[in-house]
Amino acid sequence: MEARNILEQVKNGQLSVKEAERYFKREPFEELGYAKLDSHREIRSGFPEVIYCSGKMDDFLVSIYKRMYEKNGEVFGTRADERQSEIIRGVLPGVSYDRVSRILKIEKPGKERIGKITVCTAGTADVPVAEEAAQTAEYFGSRVERIYDVGVSGLHRLLSRLDEIQEANCVIAVAGMEGALASVIGGLVSNPVIAVPTSVGYGANMHGLSALLTMINSCANGVATVNIDNGYGAGYLATQINRLAVKGYEKNRMSEQTKGAEKQERTDNSG
Repeated sequence: MEARNILEQVKNGQLSVKEAERYFKREPFEELGYAKLDSHREIRSGFPEVIYCSGKMDDFLVSIYKRMYEKNGEVFGTRADERQSEIIRGVLPGVSYDRVSRILKIEKPGKERIGKITVCTAGTADVPVAEEAAQTAEYFGSRVERIYDVGVSGLHRLLSRLDEIQEANCVIAVAGMEGALASVIGGLVSNPVIAVPTSVGYGANMHGLSALLTMINSCANGVATVNIDNGYGAGYLATQINRLAVKGYEKNRMSEQTKGAEKQERTDNSG
């Protein structure tokens, strides 16, 4: 249960102060012996803990998924394979697995999604990393638009969607080969661009190193780069930016409404 929900229940008389105090006095993690589940991460950072599935022993993975689902009513894992998805489905039938992004999750229904993040790829081979980014951002409550296969070898494809890209609070640019897409987008938009190099490419691509070097040496302003194939990290960071943007819009709107009400009051009084 989230801290805000606890406080609202206390305020509404649905939960006693003593019960709420017991919740907040719990250890900030749950000791499982082989893992320490960070149950207070969402309180500290605004994001719940996510499971990195690759390499985990089956028993450990099952136990972690069960405990996190029991505590939060949802659970999100990255880099899972199909065998792991079947194992988890055996104990949590509601789990869904996406073969493209390799995300294994149970998500609360009816989740509100705010703002706008646009995820762009240079080619279709970059889509798995892009989907990891997009679905991560969606899980964390962001509205995501996907614009795929708009790499620099056919720049007209990107320019045909430029209006939509410029409307986003944050753009994620996913590219392998030489990784030039992030620089091009960075020169066309006013909001932050998160560059994601992928390991897509021929020999001199060096499993994504050439794209990484291009992106971190970008001459475009406002471009930040995450690690090779790190779609999850890009989706997380983009959500942080998107949340701040939405909060800023709401604050400005409330300020304008207050100013309008004050102006109307002065007009009424003067009349």
